[in-house]
Amino acid sequence: MAIAAPLFYKSIIAWLDLLLLILALLVEVGAFGHCLLQRPDAFSAIGTLPKGAWLAMLGGSVLVTLLLGPTYILGLVAITIGLVYLLDVRPAIRDVVDGRGSW
Repeated sequence: MAIAAPLFYKSIIAWLDLLLLILALLVEVGAFGHCLLQRPDAFSAIGTLPKGAWLAMLGGSVLVTLLLGPTYILGLVAITIGLVYLLDVRPAIRDVVDGRGSW
């Protein structure tokens, strides 16, 4: 009975790693796709990095996640880049494009 416990543990960890990888890639690829479709002047209107810099960071984050996985420190930084774009930059760009912003 005790011999089967480590095998079961490793199976659960493998499934959790796969789930985290899929979720991280969904966030990062979604952010990259949204950034790719936006107008370049919207980024300067909200006072953030240019579109090219965001595309480079988001593309690099997808690459890092694919190569290292989301559980290493660089993988966590990559997920953070995607989340910052989706939770901070994306709403501001939406406000600029829709004309609801304070600018």
